[in-house]
Amino acid sequence: MMNSLPSADRAIEQLLSEPTSGAVETVRALDGDFMVLGVGGKMGTSLAVMLRRALDAAGKTSATVYGVARFSRPDSRAALEAFGVKTIACDLTQKAGIEKLPQVANVEFLSGQKFGTDSTPGETWVQNVVVPSLVAPHFRDSRIVVFSTGCVYPFVPTSGPGANESTPVAFLGEYASTCVGRERVFAHAARTFGTRQLMFRLNYSVELRYGVLVDIADKVFRGQPIDVTMGSFNAIWQGDAVARAIECLAHTANPPKILNLTGPEKISIREAAEQFGRLLGRAPVLIGREATDAWLSDAGESIRLFGPPRVSVDEMMRRIAAHLSGGGHLIGKPTHFETRDGKF
Repeated sequence: MMNSLPSADRAIEQLLSEPTSGAVETVRALDGDFMVLGVGGKMGTSLAVMLRRALDAAGKTSATVYGVARFSRPDSRAALEAFGVKTIACDLTQKAGIEKLPQVANVEFLSGQKFGTDSTPGETWVQNVVVPSLVAPHFRDSRIVVFSTGCVYPFVPTSGPGANESTPVAFLGEYASTCVGRERVFAHAARTFGTRQLMFRLNYSVELRYGVLVDIADKVFRGQPIDVTMGSFNAIWQGDAVARAIECLAHTANPPKILNLTGPEKISIREAAEQFGRLLGRAPVLIGREATDAWLSDAGESIRLFGPPRVSVDEMMRRIAAHLSGGGHLIGKPTHFETRDGKF
């Protein structure tokens, strides 16, 4: 399984793609095949493989999981194929390519761009707004979970519960603006075609090699300064996030349902750095002063639907610290969690 990946990465992907009982029961109840658009990104592999494993566990071995991306890295395609995901190379900016994609009942839309937005805003608008305008009509008859972000909300007081699904969106920077644009384009298609959709507002997914907690731990480990100005953030283990994305297929609706996806806690940057200091045996270097507001989401509705995440913040931190201490490698893409101007 996934033999084209190094053994450490294979083990991590096995961990991240372990299906929950909720994911298994969801795919058992759904008809048709499944497709992950943007499967080559940080979460796409975990989601596609969990879908495959959940279908197998549900006894639905004949259902197909398609993984669609440009596949600039052949090893990622081979790894997916080894686990039973049927891959399709497609540039989603090209309508002709999209029109060749098979129609499926269930779609997870992960395609998009965040980093590099400030230097190449035009590319970000193409990936986050134009691509949805091409994809949504093609899959008008599908259930679609549209990955979005908590960055569509304004900063909210750190003393409160966070933004909930009824909080009006804001437009802080090009990235947030294009993410609102993504949602608006899909919602327009839902109105036009009657498509059932769910806007999956996620912040922030964490695994052993990537995420806000990994950034903080790495800075502690290397003795680099950690800016605490943002104050607090939300996080959820990637395995829990993708399991919820699968379960969300059963909650698509028309008009589209909006759902915040994250953990129940507000995590203090200062306290996380201090805890990593204890776990790693290094004193964190902290700079700045906490602001009174931040990007924070209230995940109460998703927790009501799906229950609490399997992996707690404390467990995430212990796993990350052990990974770093053991010489585990990182993906090397900082999250820029310190950013308060919306420029990524």
